[in-house]
Amino acid sequence: MEGKVKRITTRTLAEMKARREPIAMLTAYDYTFARLLDEAGIEVLLVGDSASNVIAGHETTLPITLDQMIYHGSAVVRAAQRALVVVDMPFGSYQGDSRQALRAAIRIMKESGAHAVKLEGGEAVLDSVQRIVSAGIPVMGHLGLTPQSIYQFGGYRVRAKDPTEAEKLRRDAALLAEAGIFALVLEKVPASLAQEVTESLPIPTIGIGAGPHCDGQVLVLHDMLGLTEAFSPRFLRRYVHLAKIVREAAERYIQDVKRRDFPSAAESYE
Repeated sequence: MEGKVKRITTRTLAEMKARREPIAMLTAYDYTFARLLDEAGIEVLLVGDSASNVIAGHETTLPITLDQMIYHGSAVVRAAQRALVVVDMPFGSYQGDSRQALRAAIRIMKESGAHAVKLEGGEAVLDSVQRIVSAGIPVMGHLGLTPQSIYQFGGYRVRAKDPTEAEKLRRDAALLAEAGIFALVLEKVPASLAQEVTESLPIPTIGIGAGPHCDGQVLVLHDMLGLTEAFSPRFLRRYVHLAKIVREAAERYIQDVKRRDFPSAAESYE
């Protein structure tokens, strides 16, 4: 009889950092892909608010709602037998009101079954982080390029290149770690700064466009699989080009239907 699969937990990630074992994280938004990624051995599945872009077709992550994040989260949780499932808190659910933030985090945990939540920002959202952590809910932080603030930044440029912003990132990272987050995503920041922050923190860092020295890495699944073709930042490595494969399969199907080659006699019922 096969043994039960051992669940990845926040403690597992801390132990991985301690032994310098890199952490692999990918986004997931549905049952089918989440099951495949879980079976492949991914440690963390992030139900990203990037669903707003790659699933719903919005230009930014801002439009996605709490209900929609819970919907995607619950699908991923049902698939994940091993991976730690983290759900993004959407824009407007935690900024400015820590009580509202706690209510949103509780909804995510209760209604999706997720294991943790993630939110963007540093000192400005510290009250929300502290209140959520104090309720026993694991929180992952996110600094650097924070997509929910894209209109404030004015674009998807590399962040924290100038000394003032770099120092703010260092301070925010320390404050978040002190507040009790279990891991920190660093997005699109200089590799040297990400290495410095990684070495200074007792918690794991997960990089996206932050160089090779973070404790782990994350990519958006649809980007990594080559389903999104217009998005080509320097940090993205495509491991397959599924967009081409899907189009070709659809074209073959259309051709078979048009010439009445599908379904065949063997694919029909008597």
